[in-house]
Amino acid sequence: MRIRIVDAFTEHPFAGNPAGVVLLDTDSFPDDGRLQQVAAEVNLAETAFAHPLPQTAEADWALRWFTPVTEAPMCGHATLATAHVLKTTGAATGTVRFATLSGVLSATADDGGSITLDFPTASLTALPVSQKTAEVAGALGAEIVSAHHAGPHIDDLLIELADEKTVRALAPDLASLKRISHRGVIVTAAAEDPTRGYDFVSRMFAPAVGIDEDPVTGSAHTALAPYWSAWFGRDELTGLQASARTGLVRTALRGDRTLLTGGAVTVIDGELLA
Repeated sequence: MRIRIVDAFTEHPFAGNPAGVVLLDTDSFPDDGRLQQVAAEVNLAETAFAHPLPQTAEADWALRWFTPVTEAPMCGHATLATAHVLKTTGAATGTVRFATLSGVLSATADDGGSITLDFPTASLTALPVSQKTAEVAGALGAEIVSAHHAGPHIDDLLIELADEKTVRALAPDLASLKRISHRGVIVTAAAEDPTRGYDFVSRMFAPAVGIDEDPVTGSAHTALAPYWSAWFGRDELTGLQASARTGLVRTALRGDRTLLTGGAVTVIDGELLA
């Protein structure tokens, strides 16, 4: 198995969100236990596994994503990383369609090196002040402005906080967040100064699936895009995920689809010997 490590949603190495990418030359996946072992060994937020499909299929490649502890139903940065590897190795050109647990997803590379993903827009359901939101506020150590559940593919809580400074300063109780029965908790606020090149900030905590803090989460932006597009009254926005590595995600809301655009850089290319 050849494994590449790709930093996604960035133009620079050692920033953005690193993902493992394994392109298989078989017409099926190894057994799930084997995929999970490899993902645990790579030990990144996600490792993507892909194999080509016959020309008669509805997609070009089959794609699956694994965290160190479980399979993910949808992942943005590892999809972008996979598209980047397909493009840079010449394995695919133009728009690539992936058959996934979240349906057919596509990725299109432009001449400048950016890649645009076409993902389903998350549905947002407002959560009233309740025991759950009080529990989340306690785990975050911050007052909640609004709370929504984002589904169906990501199953996250989308939490708006007072301002960008509050989002950046968070030091949540991860053990408490892990007990909350959702994939993760997205925290967000409007940008303090939009002239810096982004409209909103976010952070993503998902200890329940083995990811204490995800550096840049493409799938979370399928919920952030409709939330902030309604707030700003614009369909096209830029989000900054304010993790230690940071990364920019350009979003374009297209009804029930959300376009996510960013760059990627391959930083490691190696071979699994075991």
